Order: sequence, then structure tokens, then C-alpha cells
Amino acid sequence: MRGNSGRAPDVASAVDILDSIVIGAGQAGLSSSHHLRRLGIAHVVLDADDAPGGAWQHRWDALTMQDVHGVAELPGSVPPPRTTEQANRAVPAYFAGYERTHEVPVIRPVHVDRVTDDDGILVVHAGDRSWRSRTLVNATGTWTQPFLPHYPGMETFLGEQFHTVDYPGPEHLRGKRVLVVGGGASAVQFLGALAPIAEVVWATRRPPVWRHDDFTPEAGAAAVALVEQRVAQGLAPQSVVSVTGLMLRPQEQEAARRGVYDARRPMFERIEPDGVRWADGTFEPVDVILWATGFRPAIGHLAPLHLRSEHGGIQLDRNGRGTTAVKDPRIQLVGYGPSASTIGANRAGRTAARGVQRYLALTPAPVDVA
Repeated sequence: MRGNSGRAPDVASAVDILDSIVIGAGQAGLSSSHHLRRLGIAHVVLDADDAPGGAWQHRWDALTMQDVHGVAELPGSVPPPRTTEQANRAVPAYFAGYERTHEVPVIRPVHVDRVTDDDGILVVHAGDRSWRSRTLVNATGTWTQPFLPHYPGMETFLGEQFHTVDYPGPEHLRGKRVLVVGGGASAVQFLGALAPIAEVVWATRRPPVWRHDDFTPEAGAAAVALVEQRVAQGLAPQSVVSVTGLMLRPQEQEAARRGVYDARRPMFERIEPDGVRWADGTFEPVDVILWATGFRPAIGHLAPLHLRSEHGGIQLDRNGRGTTAVKDPRIQLVGYGPSASTIGANRAGRTAARGVQRYLALTPAPVDVA
């Protein structure tokens, strides 16, 4: 990136305008940068974290590479093996090595506040700094936007409350009575880890959907297609896991033997200082409430561009299979909707880079007015 031209900030100059900016240096952002570079597209990657690793560096210490669903390889590299090594060490080390080897143009830490339009040029604001670009690849994921539902009385609870994002690990909860809230893969994992060392209670809004057959590539494609349909309509995306169904892994079989997964309760009516009150009036004493209630896309900084549809989501091209925002073809979204997985993020990175290339080819570059 070249230095400030000294012109007034409201004058678009070809000298200080990048072809593209990637926001986020997780799997989707690194993949996008790789493919942009292969296409010869000048760009930088702005990352909010102090160090490489994306959201993986913030996960709990007890999560090992054996516990995760798998980390897809970044383009031209080999991912860490599925061992007992901590995921919050193995994956960040993998990402850091990738950044060095591939000379990814990362600038960090950069906390993007908002993205605005300045006479056809995108301006990315981060405090008192800003970058100007013709296109943008948004790869901010969901980790920074945990979803915490509100229930009456939750502020009166005297015990501990954690969301997945600040889960302290099973040892912190040893011997306690823990209410796990949520019907996704994280809840299943928490119950599997906690059942042998703590008393657990499970509550979900809807009965969980279990998958008992093999999860074939065809089944995966069908699940992704359901998420694509929502994105194509401009609806807020659901996670791919929400349509694949839940499966128990070997490390969760002990919890299954104890009947934990068969004892699910519907959601409680309210929270009281020492527990929760069910709809039938009965009281459940608990020491800890663990909210495994998921995340939402971290796209608030894009609000000034008015990309959302009337249905609340950002509509993508190619019937939801692409990455280009229908309302603004300058914007690519990766790790959003159907690409919100490590494998999907890699594919989306390639698609996004091609989308950027296509836009740049069709749109004349700004002319320096000096």
C-alpha cells in the first residue's frame, strides 16, 4: 500500500486506492488473499487480532485437534494432524506459518469500525486510520458476535454464566451442577465433556435432530444447499450444522451411556437466583448456566453500505452459491452462510477472488485527477 498522497480525503486518487481489501485473517481471509495474489490483485488483509490464528486462538484450552470437526488445508499447505494437541495452539501456529510462507500482506491489529462509500470508492475506517479500495472481501466470521438470548431473571442469577465464546473448559466446572442451553454441536460436545465430571441438565428450544446414517459427501452437499436457499432469498443464514443433524463421536459415548442426551428438557420459563423455573412450575437448582446458543455473522461494520435485504440477511449471487453481494457487486462475503466452514471458506476464497477480478475487469479504474 502506498503512502498518503496528501490530497484532501474526499478526493479519490488512483495512487492510494487498492484493488481490494480483505477484512479478517481466519481461514476464509487467508484463502481469499492467496487467490487474490494468484490473480495479481493488489490488496491488504486487515485483522483485528494481535496475532495469527483467527477465532481458533480464542477457543478453550481443553479443545484438542481430536475434538474439532477438522481443519481444511489452506491452499498449497498441509493442515495440522488430529492429535491431542490444543486446537488454540495448533491452528494459530499453522496460520502463522502460512502467513510467513505465502507472504500474506496482513496488517494487525486493525479493528474495523465501518465501511463507507466515497463517490464509488470503498473506505474502510479503523479508528483514526482508513484504507481506500475498489472492492472488499469480508471474512470476519461469527466468533465476535455471540448470540445470547434474554430470559426473565437472568440478571438475578447468583451462579456463573458462560457463553461458548468464554467457556472456561471442563475442569473449571468439575463437581458443579451445570445447565447446558442449546441444540447444536457445541452443546453436544459440552455435555460429552462434562457428564463424567459434573451433574448436567440439557435444555433446548426444539428437540434435537440426530443423524444416524453416514454423513456422505452427497448428504453434505444437500445440507449446504439448504443454507444456500436462505442466502439466495436474502434471509439471515443458518449454520450448516443446523441442517446436517447431530452425531455422537466416540468421546461423547460415555455421556450417552449415562442417558444425558435422552433427558433433554424444553426451555425453562425464567431464571431465578439459584436455578431455573420450568414452564410446569418445577424448580431446577443449578450452579452454572452454559449458553451454547451460537453466533451471528459479524457484519455490523458493513451497515453503512445498506446490503441487507428486507428479510434481514445479505443476498448473494448465483442463487446463494456465490460470494458477491447482490446489492453491491464490489462486496464479497466469505465465511458467510454456506461457506461458514473451513472447507467452504477455502472454496469461497477462490470464488471471491474471481468475483473481485470480474468486477475490476468490468469497471474502469479511477483516474488520478492531479
